[in-house]
Amino acid sequence: MSVPLCRPALRRAAALCALTATLAACGAERPPRPASTAVQVPAPAAKPPTLAPGPAGLTPVFEHGPRTGGATVALTFDADMTAGQGQRAAAGERFDHPRLIATLRALRVPATVFMTGRWAEEYTGQARSIGRDPLFEVANHSYSHHAFTGDCYGLPEVAASRMRPDVERAYAAFRTAGVPDAMPYFRFPGGCYDRRALKALAPAGVTAVQWDVVGGDAFETDPEVVVRQVLDGVRPGSVVVLHCTRSAAPATERAVRTIVPELRRRGYRFVKVSDLIRTAGARR
Repeated sequence: MSVPLCRPALRRAAALCALTATLAACGAERPPRPASTAVQVPAPAAKPPTLAPGPAGLTPVFEHGPRTGGATVALTFDADMTAGQGQRAAAGERFDHPRLIATLRALRVPATVFMTGRWAEEYTGQARSIGRDPLFEVANHSYSHHAFTGDCYGLPEVAASRMRPDVERAYAAFRTAGVPDAMPYFRFPGGCYDRRALKALAPAGVTAVQWDVVGGDAFETDPEVVVRQVLDGVRPGSVVVLHCTRSAAPATERAVRTIVPELRRRGYRFVKVSDLIRTAGARR
């Protein structure tokens, strides 16, 4: 027959059962842990890709991206305004082109805008808007839009000693306008440069960006002329130069509305200049 447990043993068994049940309940309903108060440090932003210095340490020059590895094309727009055109702007001449920028946004086209410092001063709100839109990148087109060589489309010439200060003054104008991260790319006014200019700008650490397709939109009123010139010239890796000024390039926005869908139909993908430089084996 069974031997009955003594009362102290019964009490210990009951207590053990109660403790086991309590621990099980605690395991099933643990209170939430307090959220971590550690500060999350953002990863540092990657530096824009640039080209290594040219021979003798001269400013490197970029004209187009790789011809293989994908059908990409960069549309670039020069936002030109010279240091002496303030009175013309005050009288109503428009050196900006907000409708063009709106069209690029509507079509979701990445683009690089080469802006003069004087343009950024005149159209501060637009410069800030373009510079803060991830669809675009702002690059340097000098402050004054004066020539960095002699005999350059009739533009006044910048002395060699003033070339680097002119570029740096443009970057200062971008910062004042609220452009947070202007790219280390420079486009010579008129595309005119020589060894002297490349040497003068070497300390600025910029990559000079030219092009291999001329859009031909300067002072052109027929958009079809611009369309044909761009479509006939584009190859994989091309850099297309167009303009972002209503007074000097009135047909550009209408041309873009035809160029973009046609190039996409041909299999092209639009990128920024920085993307082409990166794929060209750039220095980080």
